[in-house]
Amino acid sequence: MKLEIKNLSKTYANGVQALKNVNLEIETGMFGLLGPNGAGKSSLMRTLATLQEPDTGSIMFGDIDVLTQKDEVRKILGYLPQEFGVYPKISAEVLLDHLAVLKGVTNRSERKELVSSLLHKTNLYDARKKNLGGFSGGMKQRFGIAQALLCDPKLIIVDEPTAGLDPAERNRFHNLLSELGENTVVILSTHIVDDVKELCTDMAIINKGEVLLKGNPMESIETLKGKIWKKVVEKAELDDYKANYKVVSEKLISGKPIIHVFADDLPDSSFESVSADLEDVYFAQIFSSEQTENSVEQEVEAV
Repeated sequence: MKLEIKNLSKTYANGVQALKNVNLEIETGMFGLLGPNGAGKSSLMRTLATLQEPDTGSIMFGDIDVLTQKDEVRKILGYLPQEFGVYPKISAEVLLDHLAVLKGVTNRSERKELVSSLLHKTNLYDARKKNLGGFSGGMKQRFGIAQALLCDPKLIIVDEPTAGLDPAERNRFHNLLSELGENTVVILSTHIVDDVKELCTDMAIINKGEVLLKGNPMESIETLKGKIWKKVVEKAELDDYKANYKVVSEKLISGKPIIHVFADDLPDSSFESVSADLEDVYFAQIFSSEQTENSVEQEVEAV
């Protein structure tokens, strides 16, 4: 099944335009949605999960109209929001069993097998009798993943799923998502670039409600081949470099900034070429969009 999003826009009551004419086609497999905080990722996820209405646009999942057939969507949806609550005085096993009942699994033995399988997959089986109020942040996140996988969903939406997970848990979750993505539409919303690079065959970069780029992560990296240049600079020089070059990223290593500059040719002999990665693609897109927005604002002010 394919998810088709057309001309989707949403403005909140406070005047913030969270989504601006979003158009995306998402096929079976892992799809990464990258963007900074406040980019509109969660607004899009909530709309896809039938939790809020857009102002304009349409969403189809196969032959299901997501905006008008909400009950049908919820039957096949697995959703892990960025923030979710749990009943603190109920065990993981009991709550997961209860949620399975709400999902329509009425056969007790089938439900027991399903709950046990999900608790094993998310490495929570040994803590299944423990009340959720005593879970660590990472354990609660893993419980959220387990409930999102109930009843073999056809559309899985996970919003910042690896937040709070240690490296071992993160790897376990990556493996689980990769397995699911073979037969399911899985949308991974995150600001962690490596999650998308390691997992996804397709992605989009979104900022301030607009889709800036859609494509295969590795192919997107290839478009920057020979156009990313690196240099170690002094802190006092940083602002000058930002004013005179397209500095797409900066990192402090041993107290000194290392900048990555986007340019078609070698800026000067003090720079060296560096292989582009998905982080460079991400920052280059964000940089270009903000430069364009600033230019438009300046033109408006001039008029």
